[in-house]
Parts: sequence; structure tokens; C-alpha cells
Amino acid sequence: MDATAYHIPVLASASLEGLGIGSNAGGIFVDATFGGGGHTRLMLDALSNNGQVFGMDQDADAHHNVPNDDRFTLIPENFRYMRNFLRQEGVRHVDGILGDLGVSSHQFDTGSRGFSTRFEGPLDMRMNQSQPVSAAEVVGTYSVAELTRVFRQYGELKRPDKAAYAIEAARKESPIQQTSQLMAVLNFLAPRGKENQYFAQVFQALRIEVNDELGALQAMLLSSIELLEEGGRLAIISYHSLEDRMVKHFMRSGNFEDTIHRDFKGQALCPFDLLSRKAIIADSEEQERNPRARSARLRIAQRTALTTEQIKSATA
Repeated sequence: MDATAYHIPVLASASLEGLGIGSNAGGIFVDATFGGGGHTRLMLDALSNNGQVFGMDQDADAHHNVPNDDRFTLIPENFRYMRNFLRQEGVRHVDGILGDLGVSSHQFDTGSRGFSTRFEGPLDMRMNQSQPVSAAEVVGTYSVAELTRVFRQYGELKRPDKAAYAIEAARKESPIQQTSQLMAVLNFLAPRGKENQYFAQVFQALRIEVNDELGALQAMLLSSIELLEEGGRLAIISYHSLEDRMVKHFMRSGNFEDTIHRDFKGQALCPFDLLSRKAIIADSEEQERNPRARSARLRIAQRTALTTEQIKSATA
């Protein structure tokens, strides 16, 4: 498979610079969202023969993109289990972690995966196609209250209850199993001229629910505290406000409530120092070349000397 066609890496130079990978450097790095392997290949190009990269991806399609390089190891699992699977590889600490969140270009462009509003396909949306619950299951079995929660929390729809009731009424007539069927059911709710935005929010909500994306991100971020060496870098690229807010709060405070804990001297007990006060965005040239880069937000932080014991005692 052509990895470039599979997925063009977003904010590639800024990501590598953020990770602190210098030319001909050693170290152990993790590409938590391997995908087409674009970021991984750039890491390998920048590393010396002593360097090592671990890639993680639960999507079986991504496993065809593994580079022929002894310095690379693919872990075919969800990045929420990063710490456990790295330990199985004998790795307890790493020098950098990169996460390029969301859906790859390949997943969006493959109609049979059901991620895109542009293609007719089954309501699937599973990153890991061996997992049991698809978007069709959510649409077909969730109660009105549960659907309302999903559309409000993950899609930020203005009237999530209306979408939920419309689905409930339609599925009594016949199952909603195709992307086009769902869009037809909700078409009357889409604001005129903003249909694409509305359905993007609907699909995003279902995708996040199906894959527990925010739960996985939270687990991965928490594991980075123990995994990263002092001075190690965490670089996360997000594509919507729910992810970006979580990453911003975590890097700033070490928790998702954005609560700064302090010692008896009043000094902040944060596991990270922010290396970018504001999110880094793609320049106009990259946005023109790669439309996916238009919504990308890169945040970078560096692990402090604060120990996990200190962090636990501060939050106890």
C-alpha cells in the first residue's frame, strides 16, 4: 500500500521538532497513531542506528504500511494500552510520544468503513473492526436519552434530542444501516447551507462513541506521565475542540479538570512544562496541499522532574 496515499502526515516538521529528535540522534520514541507511517518514517530518518520507534495502531489496514527497518516495532493495539504493551517489549521509559488523533485519510476515503458523509457505505465507524459495536448498533439500539447524550456531548448539536427522536421514529419503520439512510433521516434538521457541517458533527459523535476515543485519549495521556523520561516530549495533534481541550488541560495541569496543585511553598506541581503556549497550526501552504491540516492543532509539552509519587501525593 502507498503510505503517502494512505495518509499525508500533518504538521510533520513541527511534530519532529517538538519531539526534540535531532539529526542522527538516539532515543526511544512512540508513534501512538501509526496509520500510514508518515510520521514514523520521518522519525526513523532523523534517528541514529541506536534509535528505536514503536508504532501503535488498532486498525488492521495500517499494518500493511510497516517500514522495513529493524529499529521499528509495530504494536497492533489501541494506544490506550500503550504502557502495558511497551512493558511487554521491555520498555519502561521513552524519550518522546507523538499522537496524531482522529481518522486517517485512508479511513475517510474508504466508503466501506462508514466514516465519511461523502460515500455510501455501512454505518460502521469502528477503528478496530474486530470490536463488536458499530455505529449501526448505536443508532439501532440506544435509547433516546443515550442518543441525546452522544449527540450533545460528542457532536455538540444544538438540538440533540430532535436528532434522537427522529432516529427512534425512523428505525421503527426499518433498520438504519447505511450512511445515506441516516443522513436522509436527519436531513430535515440540517441547517440550510450548513448541511455538511451538521452531518460532520453527527458522524463525529457516533465515531467517538463507537471507539470511546476520548476515554482512550485520556488513558494514553495519563500513561505518558509514567512513560516519559525527565525531559521527554509529548506532542499531540488534535482535530476538534473536545480533544484539544483535553490535551490543553492535561499538559497545563496534569489532570483533565485543569486544576493546578501546589506544594506547601506554593509552587505548582505539574508533570509537564508547556513548550507551546498556544496550539501550533499549519501554514497556508500546508493547508492548501493537505485539507486535513486546516483543523489540526499541535500542542507540545516536556516532562518535568516531578515524580509520580509526588503527583499522587499532591492529588490525594
